[in-house]
Amino acid sequence: MLRLAVAFLIATLWAAVPARAQTNGSEKTTATVQPDRPEPTHKAATDNPNYIIGPQDVLDVDVWKEPELTRSIPVRPDGKISLPLLNDVQAAGLTPTKLADEITSGLKKYVTDPQVTVIVSAINSQRVYILGEVTRAGAYPLLPDMTVLQALSSAGGFTQFANEKKIYVLRNENGKQEKFPFNYKAVVSGRDPDENIALQAGDTVVVP
Repeated sequence: MLRLAVAFLIATLWAAVPARAQTNGSEKTTATVQPDRPEPTHKAATDNPNYIIGPQDVLDVDVWKEPELTRSIPVRPDGKISLPLLNDVQAAGLTPTKLADEITSGLKKYVTDPQVTVIVSAINSQRVYILGEVTRAGAYPLLPDMTVLQALSSAGGFTQFANEKKIYVLRNENGKQEKFPFNYKAVVSGRDPDENIALQAGDTVVVP
C-alpha cells in the first residue's frame, strides 16, 4: 500500500513539471511582443496641425525602418532642408503634414512604400521682441498662445526704472502699426485682464 502511494505521488509531480514549464514559456513570449511600429519618441514643440514651418525651425524627419534617412535638421534661411537622396527640399511655408507628403512622394523613387513623419521639435522662426526696462531685453521664441504677461516673465522681469502702467505692444498689420496698451498692475490684480492679449509673430513689447 505504501509503495502504491509513493508511486502515485511521483507520477503527480512529473505531470506538473511540463505544465509549469509550458506556462512560463507562454508568459515570456507574451511579454516580448512589440507593436509593428512604435510611436515616435520625438518631443513636439507644437501640436498645431496648421502650423506653418519657417526658417530656423528644427524638424525631426522620421522615415520608418530607414535610420540613414531619419534625422533632426534645421530649416535653412532660404527655407529649405537637405535630405539624403532628395538633396534640397522646400520646407518653409508648408505644414508638417504637407512636408511629410512631399518627402514621401520624392522617396518613392528610392524606397518601397516610404512612411514619413515630420515633427517640429523647436520653433525658432516665430519670435517676439521685448525692449526697454526689462532684465533681459531681446528676441524670444513665440510659444503657442503666449500672452504679454508670459513674454515679460521670459525677459526676467522689470528694472527699477520701469513704468509698469505704460507698457504697450506694437504690431504691424496690413502695412500699418497698431499699439495695444498693457497696464501690468491692472492685469495682475485682475482689474483689466483683457489687456493681456495673445502675441503674434513679430510683435514688440515695449517697457518704458
